[in-house]
Order: sequence, then structure tokens, then C-alpha cells
Amino acid sequence: MSEERKEAVIGGAPHVAGVSMVAFDANDPPVLARFWAALLNGRGVVVDEDGDAWVEVDGCPRLDFLKVPETKEIKNRLHLDVAVTDLGAATQEALALGASLADDVYDGGRWQVLRDPEGNEFCLLPPQEL
Repeated sequence: MSEERKEAVIGGAPHVAGVSMVAFDANDPPVLARFWAALLNGRGVVVDEDGDAWVEVDGCPRLDFLKVPETKEIKNRLHLDVAVTDLGAATQEALALGASLADDVYDGGRWQVLRDPEGNEFCLLPPQEL
């Protein structure tokens, strides 16, 4: 691993309390919310009258899934890194839930890159990578 370097934060935003939600664009928000709820052991899926959905996961910001007409076409600019206790077992569990391998993004073996059912990349990170 490379040497880490912490940089001083200049200014800051004292009235910002933190990240409350992470929002995903989705063609089918309830389906995508159910995938992430199952993968992260969420507390159930809520679907609103517009068809948007969300899931709450202990220790994480709420995950929102918002209906959009277009499909995902390029690599994410932001993705989730999911902590796992066993990389191989977690990969198989994610695949069984509907994820797919994204070895075209990274196939180095230290972690596993996957795509959710709508193609959003995410990583499974074993303890030594956290």
C-alpha cells in the first residue's frame, strides 16, 4: 500500500452535518432498492407514489433510487465500496442477488468490482483493504 498523507482542511463548512443520502438514478427504482437492501442487510424498501424508492442501512447514509428515463452508459464517477469479511463468499452472494462481474474495470484480485442489476459499479473490499 502507498504511504498515506493527510492534508489540512482550510475553511470548512461548520453548518454541514454530514452525508444523509446517496442517490442513484434508476430505470426501476424498487428493483434496484431491493437488490441493495438484500446486499447490505437493509431495513426494508420504501416506494413512494412517484415510484422512487429508498432503503435504510445501519451505519450508512440512506440509499435513494430515483426514476430516470435514460439507461446508464458509462463508468460511474462515484461508487460504493462495501466492506466484506470474506471476499470470495461475498462475491458469490452478490452474484446470486443479481450483481455481475466488472473485471473490465479492475481484475487485480485485491478487491472485487461488480455491477448492480442496472450496471452501477461497486467494490467489495476485504478487511486488509479497508
